[in-house]
Amino acid sequence: MKLKSILNLVLIAILFLSCGHDKSKQTPEKTEVKEVSAFDHNVEQFADIKILRYQIPGWENLTLKEQTLVYYLTQAGLAGRDIIWDQNYRHNLKIRKALENVYSNYKGDKGSTNWSAFETYLKRVWFSNGIHHHYSNDKLKPEFSSDYLKQLLTETNTTLEGDAFDVIFNDVDTKKVNQAKGVDNVGLSAVNFYGTDVTNNDVERFYAAKKSPNSNRPLSFGLNSQLVKENDELKERVYKSGGLYGSAIDEIIKWLELAKSVAENEAQGNALGLLIDYYKTGDLQTWDDYNVAWTSATAGNIDYINSFIEVYNDPLGYRGSYESIIQINDFDMSQKMKVLSDNAQWFEDNSPLMEAHKKDSVIGVSYKVVTVAGEAGDASPSTPIGVNLPNANWIRKEVGSKSVSLGNIIHAYNNAGGSGRLKEFAHDNEELKLAEKYGQLADKLHTALHEVIGHASGQLNPGVGETKETLKNYASTLEEGRADLVGLYYLYDAKLEELGLVDDWKSVGKTAYDDYIRNGLVMQLIRLNLGDDVEEAHMRNRQWVSAWVFEKGKIDNVIEKVVRDGKTYYNINDYDKLRELFGTLLRETQRIKSEGDYEAVEALVEGYGVKVNQDLHAEVLERNKQFLSAPYNGFVNPVLVVDKNKEGEIIGVKVTQPETFAGQMLNYSKNYNFLPEVN
Repeated sequence: MKLKSILNLVLIAILFLSCGHDKSKQTPEKTEVKEVSAFDHNVEQFADIKILRYQIPGWENLTLKEQTLVYYLTQAGLAGRDIIWDQNYRHNLKIRKALENVYSNYKGDKGSTNWSAFETYLKRVWFSNGIHHHYSNDKLKPEFSSDYLKQLLTETNTTLEGDAFDVIFNDVDTKKVNQAKGVDNVGLSAVNFYGTDVTNNDVERFYAAKKSPNSNRPLSFGLNSQLVKENDELKERVYKSGGLYGSAIDEIIKWLELAKSVAENEAQGNALGLLIDYYKTGDLQTWDDYNVAWTSATAGNIDYINSFIEVYNDPLGYRGSYESIIQINDFDMSQKMKVLSDNAQWFEDNSPLMEAHKKDSVIGVSYKVVTVAGEAGDASPSTPIGVNLPNANWIRKEVGSKSVSLGNIIHAYNNAGGSGRLKEFAHDNEELKLAEKYGQLADKLHTALHEVIGHASGQLNPGVGETKETLKNYASTLEEGRADLVGLYYLYDAKLEELGLVDDWKSVGKTAYDDYIRNGLVMQLIRLNLGDDVEEAHMRNRQWVSAWVFEKGKIDNVIEKVVRDGKTYYNINDYDKLRELFGTLLRETQRIKSEGDYEAVEALVEGYGVKVNQDLHAEVLERNKQFLSAPYNGFVNPVLVVDKNKEGEIIGVKVTQPETFAGQMLNYSKNYNFLPEVN
């Protein structure tokens, strides 16, 4: 599971038409590069997006072998970049390549309003890995006409016809992921995980018939395939070498094999070997074997995430989106935070869960603060700030999990924004001062507790199926809310001070509670268009958690709604009682998960997490107009450039920074174009 970047704004406040590729060009070309002395995190801003850079501190302390391993893993990640584009929508690659060809070859008036609108639209498409917004899932609306695009296509000798052209402007496929209640979520979602004629009932019927060899270790059916109908028969098109996305997967395998050749240790090498086998076969038992090996491989400086993993983009929670994150251990910070994983059993034993839902033994929870060296797929340009894997409940219980906090990503966020929104939406000066003094620490601890303790806690009742089967389209938001609640419950606990993680646990806890309620009830609304429901899983979970405790605490005035000068604020009057409410809700969310109670999760999410007060929403949007900083942040990646001797051996790896967002996107499309037109 991943925790998407909200931070203090949430933390501000969290194509070329040729389909071929030149295999002789195995490293990225040296595009425009910026040597930065006083590092500038900001690249540019457009629409609702701010693009940032991040550094790789400590790169020079790695050995050449370690740097080479990072380089190979980064190349493996980028090799699969086009997969996420096709997964997100069936016409994405065709549209992207056409738009990029126009952008690169148009010789006409580039000072016009229409051209500026075209550039902005293309950048938004790049950022979202497709034509649907990366967060809201709504189709992006171009601020230029179809006639203007036809003109650009003609003047650049670019072809884009039929549905791929029309969908940019029409009302077809308006939602990438549709999570609405009482509809055919699969049929109404544009995401390319299912054939256009596949329905919710088809998916549920197809997987209900599948049985794992060991019912106590269920396989992740559907994780690495597309489900389609052929002659009215449901069939899976498996992502593997020789299968769907095979040409890109073969390129991933090539780089993973090179990475395996310079692995830091035997355990890491064995895990890479199993990942290669999985990509070659598509076998889900091999996937589980790999995850067990990867989870157990905790030694060394370098780690990675690579494959089809998170299921947020599937309305029914089966299919994994392609992603890659390459990580370098931050030993100093990891050692400071290791105390959380060392005390995981204490947190489990002292949680407010029902005894039957607690784990007798929390096994193998490892936690590290890492430095990101490269990201791709669903992790880029919009990136998480924390990750806990693997997602299989049985592996978490029997083997353990790996939790990481992306330290240099968080650092970049913290050093690229202002505090204007915080001042606008904080209830009073006391709340503001707490946020300024303890905000970054509170955010880091919540991320750590969410990933390390939250996702690793609790267990399913015997005989209860996986949450994607029992809780269906509510599984992801329930899990994220449950992990948030674990973090919230313990953020206001003297144990954190006893463990040496904070100097003043009450102040840190109050800061965290203020931030969560402010964000969940008010600030995150700036990410929605007026009139929209909340649909994204993390946004839903923040709202249903906040709205539930607000309502249940009314009788004791735990959280007070304050309207001052026409502006709405939420002020916490009783932090101790709020903690009790968080604990009560945590107990209930774990019960829902443990028992697979679909009716209860539906009532919780639909009752508290979906609908928005339109008067409050309009007010928040109006108050936000004064701020020029965009509500969403993402990143360009550092470019690793290798130096080779006459024999072709790597003798050095240099870290450079891209000058522009467009430059990196065009470079990626040219050098990592490994998918032919996918049907």
